[in-house]
Amino acid sequence: MSRFRLAAHRLHATVVRLGRAGVVPMGVAVSLALSLSLSLSLALAQPAGAQPKPRERDLKLPIGGTAGPLDAITDVAGVEVGHATLISGSGKLVVGSGPVRTGVTVVHPRGKRNHDPVFAAWFTLNGNGEMTGTTWVQESGYLEGPVAITNTHSVGVVRDAIIKWEVGQRNVLQPWWLPVVAETYDGGLNDINGFHVKEAHALAALDDATGGLPKEGAVGGGTGMVCHGFKGGIGTASRALTAAQGGYTVGVLVQCNYGSRRDLRIAGVPVGEEIPDLAACFAVTGDVPIDDSGVRRRCGDAARGGDEGPEQGSIIVVVATDAPLLPHQLKRLVTRVSLGIGRQGGFGGNGSGDIFIAFSTANPGAWSSDSVTAVRMVTNDRISPLFQATAQATEAAITNALLAAETTTGANDLRVYALPVDRLLTAMKKYGRLP
Repeated sequence: MSRFRLAAHRLHATVVRLGRAGVVPMGVAVSLALSLSLSLSLALAQPAGAQPKPRERDLKLPIGGTAGPLDAITDVAGVEVGHATLISGSGKLVVGSGPVRTGVTVVHPRGKRNHDPVFAAWFTLNGNGEMTGTTWVQESGYLEGPVAITNTHSVGVVRDAIIKWEVGQRNVLQPWWLPVVAETYDGGLNDINGFHVKEAHALAALDDATGGLPKEGAVGGGTGMVCHGFKGGIGTASRALTAAQGGYTVGVLVQCNYGSRRDLRIAGVPVGEEIPDLAACFAVTGDVPIDDSGVRRRCGDAARGGDEGPEQGSIIVVVATDAPLLPHQLKRLVTRVSLGIGRQGGFGGNGSGDIFIAFSTANPGAWSSDSVTAVRMVTNDRISPLFQATAQATEAAITNALLAAETTTGANDLRVYALPVDRLLTAMKKYGRLP
């Protein structure tokens, strides 16, 4: 046994012992132990020197605009992103046991050590979903803490964990906290009714958040998500304005779990129509499980016309900018996320929770107990390039989520395939979008 494997197994055993001794709740200890075991398995399975998957910028996809240095939301100075990823089990769904494919993603607007609120606004394209705390964001014009994204049935525990974390930071803006927590539904691949996301996972995502390029694909809150019929999840991108336009940056992070395969477009190319196969399927030899995934075929069976059901799902989008925008301007900015989703083939179907929030890291100290505070703002005549950058970065972030995600098999052996990069490039060349 290697030193790495031995150390990991010892840590796993210690976590379980702490639970049995009552040092931490046993349920939390078990969840952490399961997550640790799977993380070990994934780490050991990675071949030495494995190359990262290409991103939209690497492939030179003609989405438009100029990406920042990282092509990520963290190109906006101060922004930090953290994930807690839960993966365990395989085979038949047993509620409460798994399989588990879920997690939590957190965005700190000014970093986890800087609790200065930011100007913010939110928008919903279709409201069949949840983003807590937005009533106060709309009323006050401020975002007073992090934004978290998880699965639909874990919003409450993540919200409560953020309050506990804020209290522990001795961060007192008001005597109460109204955290912003959003969700998308991962009940196809994940045992969503097993409530596997615990307080400890949310706290880990909060504490582990960093700058740099965030992990993308099947990580954090995006672990069990499906986007346009391919494996989806977390994606991020940025667009940088020219010096003449103000030199500002717009960064976007998405948790994409929406859309139909037939509607998928990337840089204007009907990619979904060009890759009609590789539909979700059950990797079983017997009867196809009956569940709420909408999938009714085995892997290897011939696809039939009409196999794809109606568009449903959700997408959560977080937009960050360093441009000095006031809340009413951020409201205008965040509505432009809808255009990026539309460019990709989304239209806000009835079953979709398409909910977005935007914030500006400019105007530090604007949240003040002083009677008067001076702030700066971009004039309306100069704001249009920021609108365009938001739409472009949204499309790029969704594309990055699709490119980063790996083929995933989850509950009841439901398998969702990754977007094949080679066939994407073939489609781009066919339509003259790449040489």
